[in-house]
Amino acid sequence: MSVTFEVAAATVRDALTDAGRGLVEREAMVELVALSAVAGEHLLVIGPPGTAKSEAVRRTARGLGGSYFEYLLGRFTEPSEIFGPVDLRKLRDGVVETETAGMLPEAEVAFLDEVFLGSTAILNTLLGLLNERTFRRGHTRMQCPLRVCVGASNALPEDDSLAAFSDRFLARIFVEPVPDPRLEELLAGGASLWADTVPRVASLASLDVVAAAAREADLAPVRPHLAQALRTLRAAGIGLTDRRAVKVQRLVAAAAALAGRTTPGVADLWPLVYAVPTKEAQALARDVLRDVLSASENAALPAAALEASAGPLARAQRIAQAGRVLLETRPMDADGDALAAWRLKLEGVAREMDAGFAPESLPEALRALRGEVAVALTPVGSRAA
Repeated sequence: MSVTFEVAAATVRDALTDAGRGLVEREAMVELVALSAVAGEHLLVIGPPGTAKSEAVRRTARGLGGSYFEYLLGRFTEPSEIFGPVDLRKLRDGVVETETAGMLPEAEVAFLDEVFLGSTAILNTLLGLLNERTFRRGHTRMQCPLRVCVGASNALPEDDSLAAFSDRFLARIFVEPVPDPRLEELLAGGASLWADTVPRVASLASLDVVAAAAREADLAPVRPHLAQALRTLRAAGIGLTDRRAVKVQRLVAAAAALAGRTTPGVADLWPLVYAVPTKEAQALARDVLRDVLSASENAALPAAALEASAGPLARAQRIAQAGRVLLETRPMDADGDALAAWRLKLEGVAREMDAGFAPESLPEALRALRGEVAVALTPVGSRAA
């Protein structure tokens, strides 16, 4: 049975919500994996060890469905560990065939940790696989079903010889350890990952429906705005290669499709920030593109849109999502300690709304929520009065 675009987009959104639950400060990364998969591009994650990079990718891969391959590369990693061993039976006949079952060439979502430590033989083979979705080794020639490959590293490579390979990762996100004010959330979120819950899972069929909608999207209306944003970046000394400038359109179309829109608009330009190659340049891009990014919004990818733009609409969506989750998970009144903790979290949401928006300029996404939060925080006796 075929899946409609609306149903497919909703299914993927639900899966992403569950995949990101409990991953404090990694919600944007989860969303970027899905954005890259829909766009048919790859994601590079830069950050220190122990920052939940692999856990975020695993959970997203499970949410999207399909086969998954993960490997930690090192200086002495052999190509057979990534692509599969040579078929010894055929080798006796002089045919060099690779047994790819369960290896990267047959994966639909892949995660390669310390990706820049791979040998020249591995990286050269990966170049063709990432760029053309084709695996070539010896007599083996095969098309690969790979939707997205996530590469991770502690830092961007300084070796010029790795520049071409690094450029195959169109989207980039830089992660840091969870800051002090959110440590309680980190501990609670980490503990929740141990719970025996069944997250919602999308299907590759749904992902492909959304990807097809992104490929067919009419980019003509938003293209002048994207071109102007690129000119603004160039004027600020932030240069994107022609290839990256062209390919960022795929990210823009994918962002719109995941939000349920078939025609991208200015609200979908925020992925441009993630196509900027370095952390420092991304920070500068957010500043010089402040006006255009202020229109950013995406109900499916709120954390990624917010991190890219810090725009009011994206921020409002993130607050609204957090508030709705809290309202839906109110503990029983009899559980005094849990109820007190819940009230503190809800008060935090109310403070964030009041600090970020004047009452007369409260976005639509927050207007009704503000009233519900106020009622929930009012003691029962006071409500009756």
